[in-house]
Amino acid sequence: MDAFREEGIRVGLYYSIIDWHHDDYPGYGDKAHPDRDNELAKDKPIDFDRYLTYMHGQVKELLTNYGKIDIMWFDFSYDNMTGEKWKATELIRMIRSIQPDIIIDNRLGGNIRAAEPEEYAGDFFSPEQIIPPGGILDVKGASIPWEACITLNDNWGYHSTDKNYKSAKQVIRTLVECVSKNGNLLLNVAPDAKGEINRESLDVLRDVGEWLRLNGDSIYGCGGATLPKPEWGRFTLNGNKLYAHVYDRGIGPIYLEGLKGKIMKARLLRDGTELKVEAPWMAQEYSDIEGGAFITLSGAMLPDEMDTVIELQL
Repeated sequence: MDAFREEGIRVGLYYSIIDWHHDDYPGYGDKAHPDRDNELAKDKPIDFDRYLTYMHGQVKELLTNYGKIDIMWFDFSYDNMTGEKWKATELIRMIRSIQPDIIIDNRLGGNIRAAEPEEYAGDFFSPEQIIPPGGILDVKGASIPWEACITLNDNWGYHSTDKNYKSAKQVIRTLVECVSKNGNLLLNVAPDAKGEINRESLDVLRDVGEWLRLNGDSIYGCGGATLPKPEWGRFTLNGNKLYAHVYDRGIGPIYLEGLKGKIMKARLLRDGTELKVEAPWMAQEYSDIEGGAFITLSGAMLPDEMDTVIELQL
């Protein structure tokens, strides 16, 4: 953990609140436990309070012995195994007494979208292997913090024969999609039995890292923009900086709906190339009708086919 902190990376811990190896975790009749259909386990005596003492104790140890912990990521509640079944309020209060600045996910249970969420409902929502179509909103329609957990290939743990890796372009656009909806991307990369990250993963991460080096201002500190989703890509926003993520070159100038007269300057984010904001002769009548702005990119191809980012100062 010290190595992460030395690089300025915050520390998060994953903890499974389900433990199939513990003698006091109920197995028979559970929907997922290996003993769910095992008749020999049907009448096995279970002391679930003893399990909870064990579980709470492990969490306390993790939060006490390893310095400042920034995130506690629990996994996961289901059916009647949720909320106060885990003595969740007691657990949360213990956690925050030890690590008052910690951020906790929503998988202890409860309804983080409610007008008054339970104390254990968590600080952020955690959709898995999907990007919510409209982000995550509470019952009043306000955006709440969320983070999509996505695997780089098809498995959470290392799987030597799983070569179905997402491309750097797909990872970048997934990240942009999350940020454009006020969310974050938690990308899972699994080391092998030697603790090494394989070449396929490293190649993708290198390309994503290089894109972020050049275009990180359009991601870090950004959120969604209150603009219609453009047909050519996505928008992200940070203060008066609007970032147009252009995926599709299309034909002619890039059309920016609703932004006529609102753009002070435009540039390619990756290298600072200044761009003109003007309606070319063939588009002037359309800009007057729709209130849109136009930016012309030279050439038939995008400067970056993965995601060309245009920074617009409003």
